[in-house]
Amino acid sequence: MLALLYDVHGNLPALEAVLADARARGVTSYLIGGDVALFGPEPVACVAALRALPHATWIRGNGERWTAAPDDAPDALPVPGAIAACRAALGADLVAELGALPESAPVPRGRAWHGSPVGDLRSFLPTPAPDEAELLDGVTDARLVFGHTHLPFRRISAFGGIELVNPGSVGMPFDGDSRAAYATVRPDGGIDHHRIPYDHLAPAAALRAAHPGEDWADLVARRIEQSRFDPEPA
Repeated sequence: MLALLYDVHGNLPALEAVLADARARGVTSYLIGGDVALFGPEPVACVAALRALPHATWIRGNGERWTAAPDDAPDALPVPGAIAACRAALGADLVAELGALPESAPVPRGRAWHGSPVGDLRSFLPTPAPDEAELLDGVTDARLVFGHTHLPFRRISAFGGIELVNPGSVGMPFDGDSRAAYATVRPDGGIDHHRIPYDHLAPAAALRAAHPGEDWADLVARRIEQSRFDPEPA
């Protein structure tokens, strides 16, 4: 059984809860879908925990790309501060190694990307968006696995009948549900989504404690607490 782990974002308690659940389900291999370290309070520990997994395939997300090349990242809260903190924590060698990961990898019945075949910042939504045909132009895979939006779903696109699978975010869901999200691929190729409870307030508090008074850290902490991309003010 294959586990699809996306958008951990340096949230170690969420990752540990997901890995424990995956082991209990008999998972034997892993797809690490990008955005492992950036934004969260424990980037180094998350990378180490994922590196210890057997039979793990990694791909790069925009988080890894931005951390390796900060000038390519948007100059908007919370990105610059988070990148600086992540680079300092990981060190130059690990930053470069993660930034050089491949953009995609094969999965049963198709291929995995961070965002889409078009790029790591453009992805699919639970309901079709106007650019879906463009994102799927030239795709011949029966299934696409991706993350980036932190919104778990599975549906069949009207464009080519391609199966679209977003496992959701391990460390920072944006659908209002604070439980960690991931998905598994059964031996028969079917997809199962999972939500795992954990103390989501702990990593938010840890982030504020690690970076006191930093606006970027407070914004990310509120995203974790509220499970929303646009959280309410504190």
